[in-house]
Amino acid sequence: MDNPISSLRASLRFLHGNILIIAITNGLGNFARAMIFPYASLYILALGGSATTVGFVDSLFPLTGLLIFPIAGYVADHMGRVKIIGWAGILSGMAIALFVVAPTWQFVAAATILRGLINLQFPARSAIIADSLSPQDRGRGIAAMNTVSGLLTIIAPYIAGLVVDAYGANLGLRMLYTVMALAYAGSGVIHWRWLVETSSHASQRLKLTDLPGLLKRAYGGVPTTLRTLPLPLRPVAAVVVLSFMANAVVSPFWVIYAVNEIGLSETSWGLILLLEATLRNIAYIPAGALVDRWGRARSLAVALTLALVTIPLFVWAPSFGVVLAIRLLVAINQAITVPACTALLADLTPRHLRGQIMGAMGQGGIMLGTAGGGTGGPSVGFVTTIPLMIASLMGGYLYTANPVYPWLFLAGMVALALILVLGFIRDPQAAEL
Repeated sequence: MDNPISSLRASLRFLHGNILIIAITNGLGNFARAMIFPYASLYILALGGSATTVGFVDSLFPLTGLLIFPIAGYVADHMGRVKIIGWAGILSGMAIALFVVAPTWQFVAAATILRGLINLQFPARSAIIADSLSPQDRGRGIAAMNTVSGLLTIIAPYIAGLVVDAYGANLGLRMLYTVMALAYAGSGVIHWRWLVETSSHASQRLKLTDLPGLLKRAYGGVPTTLRTLPLPLRPVAAVVVLSFMANAVVSPFWVIYAVNEIGLSETSWGLILLLEATLRNIAYIPAGALVDRWGRARSLAVALTLALVTIPLFVWAPSFGVVLAIRLLVAINQAITVPACTALLADLTPRHLRGQIMGAMGQGGIMLGTAGGGTGGPSVGFVTTIPLMIASLMGGYLYTANPVYPWLFLAGMVALALILVLGFIRDPQAAEL
């Protein structure tokens, strides 16, 4: 087996062209999200919301994916990837600026819907990543990209914890949302300037008069896309759905449980997330090498088993040290699931249909145990939207009934996903290019 230095050098050679550009812009976005998402629930509470309100607001972002992802995937396959990625980043930054001036949680809910409606970039970005990596190297390439894009996230939760402790959840989160808006808009500009198109249809131009026909073809093609979904992709889609349902129920309540039930401060929680992000980033590249060596399905089974054993223990954690140990195991789990599931989906998806299929299924990069709100992202497609909305709404009611219930629900979803992986998912003999 290669030593760690050799593995690091081999993985970093993938960081050029589109992969390097996306790694850099993901780094900006990840930094902002790593500050916001672990504390976003506190912002809603500070603006007059409740636990059920938190679940309601979290359910709105995936709702918009049901409307947007079909057309976003169609445009990515028929008119190119780069333009849609660039425009969506700039417009997303403008929408996030509305969070800065939100007077009530209802305003946050409305801004969440608007942000979701212009969230067009994910199918195109997922497709361009898959297009830019060869099948035999996808695990290491995705791991290297995530390592670089995760560097700034290491310190982000701790910085955010200091800001929230110093300025409170209201003013502190407004400051953090300002950083997020600038990061998204800047990423959009970088995409416009330096990304290289990988679609053969990029020269086609979209005119306003084309819009009615485009909408008809995009949404009319959804039943065909689902009906003709390659058979090996169907259990993978189910695993992605179950994983996102598990996350949606629990994700907004990690910080609330840690602060209100365990008694940690916001800064202590930020320190835990800092150490977790450090370990996850260190583990990405060796985990990616193992995914390429062991195979995608076997690696995913190992990660799901680890998640099932460790994540539910959080609700019985009595202290900072135990919480830290659990979150460090979560980091190892996430370092495996991201390259394993993302590479598996890319291996099974025909190149000419990647935009549409990834619009349906997402990129595949599931991260169980994500400690914050934000159930959207490149791994969400319109197939996951309704289950994700239901789970997000359920989370608030489950937490209100008993703070332990969301983590029990997560355990059930992960167990079902593990059964699917063990029983039905295999690596393809010949991966798609």
